Amino acid sequence: MKHIISKIIVSSMVVGAVGITNAQKIDAKAKKILDDITANYNSKKNTYFKFSFGTGTNGQVSKTEPGIYYAAGDKYKLKIMETEQIFDGSKIYNVNTEDMEVTVAKPNGSSSMFSPINYLSTYRNDYNVTYNGKKNVNGVSTDFIKLTPVKANGIQYVYLFVDSAKKQMVKLEQHGNNKDVAVIAIKEYKENQNLDPGMFVFDKNKYKNYLITEL
Repeated sequence: MKHIISKIIVSSMVVGAVGITNAQKIDAKAKKILDDITANYNSKKNTYFKFSFGTGTNGQVSKTEPGIYYAAGDKYKLKIMETEQIFDGSKIYNVNTEDMEVTVAKPNGSSSMFSPINYLSTYRNDYNVTYNGKKNVNGVSTDFIKLTPVKANGIQYVYLFVDSAKKQMVKLEQHGNNKDVAVIAIKEYKENQNLDPGMFVFDKNKYKNYLITEL
């Protein structure tokens, strides 16, 4: 489980951008759904997700862990297990409390930072998108959208399950070419909360005994 967490979180990205290609195909209905959800999230002062993060192989989840995610504009804070990731709008800080290590890196145009909703932006350039009808997810009627990479990036496909009525993400599944699967299922959603101004600030003084590495 920790190995999967390291691959997905500590590296600060789920997928590498692969650029625009003329072969890309995006279903119009799926695009409207995803764009409506993106606009809904972008209209909020901030958002909060409580979710379960599951991993496994051959399409079957074998382990799950709880996670939380806060976002305001382009800033966010994500926590799963012993790993916390903070993006302050300029740099990404990966804090591992178990190993007492912090890595610091600047995002770049060839990467996509991890979040429960990162595919709402990366699909525009990196994936073929198809609408696959309705599917019930934990009692919620969702629209099922499939993303397939236009160029090899280690991912076989991504499934998005969205509540179009509420314009919210419900679940996503990422299936790798190596048969690994990662699943985020959103359990709780809040918006426009009164957040601590320091929520998205990395305070170096709190980690005096940590090994801090700037990449």
